[in-house]
Amino acid sequence: MQLDMHYYGTYAMARAAGLSQETATTIATAAQFVDDNAAPSSVEFRDGGKFMTEATAHHTFDKANLKRDDQRSVWVPFHFLPGNEGETYTEKLICRKNSENAQAVLHYALSRSDRTFAAELIGAAAHLYADTFAHYDFSGVSSRWNNIENDKLTILNEGFSTDMRSYIAAKRESFFEKNIASCKLFDNICSFGAETFSSGLGHGAACTYPDRPYLVWSFVRERTQEEIRHNNPESFLDACKSLHKFFSDFAAARPDLCSGKSKDFEDIEEEVKRILETPAPMEGRIELWQNACQQGMLTEQMERIPEYSNDGWNDERHQLNENEHCEEAVSHSSYRFYQAVAYLRTYILRDLLPQNGLVVA
Repeated sequence: MQLDMHYYGTYAMARAAGLSQETATTIATAAQFVDDNAAPSSVEFRDGGKFMTEATAHHTFDKANLKRDDQRSVWVPFHFLPGNEGETYTEKLICRKNSENAQAVLHYALSRSDRTFAAELIGAAAHLYADTFAHYDFSGVSSRWNNIENDKLTILNEGFSTDMRSYIAAKRESFFEKNIASCKLFDNICSFGAETFSSGLGHGAACTYPDRPYLVWSFVRERTQEEIRHNNPESFLDACKSLHKFFSDFAAARPDLCSGKSKDFEDIEEEVKRILETPAPMEGRIELWQNACQQGMLTEQMERIPEYSNDGWNDERHQLNENEHCEEAVSHSSYRFYQAVAYLRTYILRDLLPQNGLVVA
């Protein structure tokens, strides 16, 4: 999923669940920041304290994606949660929509609702959970299960305008051109560079088709010759409904973080469906979420979703590096985010997956 869903759609679902504007903003920012937190660093406080940050994503053509250990510690726990289905180890690593593992992560996050970093934890968990509704059928490690027949990647929607089809085609072409450039640049670094960037890692072979909420599409898995159909509008609608339930449960656990009345998902479902089914570039999809909230179609009151800035928490983290003492750091969302994702990474890799016989990292 992209910015329109991970931030703007997440904010709308959190507000519809009755959470305050401040809490919804924190949750949505944490959800999107999972994608933007791509540069690990260290923060040193004025009093001698220090904490190390760890990446929760790498940009698509970052050479760090070539490192198998990074795939297992970044892509697996935060973007392609294993569904634990199938016969072989690598097949069990394939992400599955709304899997039992995904639901276990939500229960884990809710069980920590009393923590100071609870909102950030809920947001980070919402990210990896939502991604299961987009990234299913693909794995977060370089694997033959991710290889597809490129000439059989097909858009099934009817009624698309010529301009919209041209836009999607241009995005696909640009994606593959960057793949080729990346392979040439990194092929001397790692022998499996071409595999990683072209199709072996995640849903690279399917471009951004899994992340576009309005697309109905299909592909043929190279390994099995199976044709697999994805109906993104249906999957994304299910994701929104499930996120609304997740945030409603959090609101029940933390009434002190609520503000105003909640809305039942049934009351906003048609508007959410309309937004998801509308074919538009990402900026247009963001505008749809904004307009719906400003008209009071999704939220209890008419309001504008605060604009997202991927520099926001990064800038705040840099300020911690210069100005704060240890005891002051814990009041900042940028610090609490790293507490939250450390909890999630440890739980998933050291507890949840091993319970199912999957030792990943």
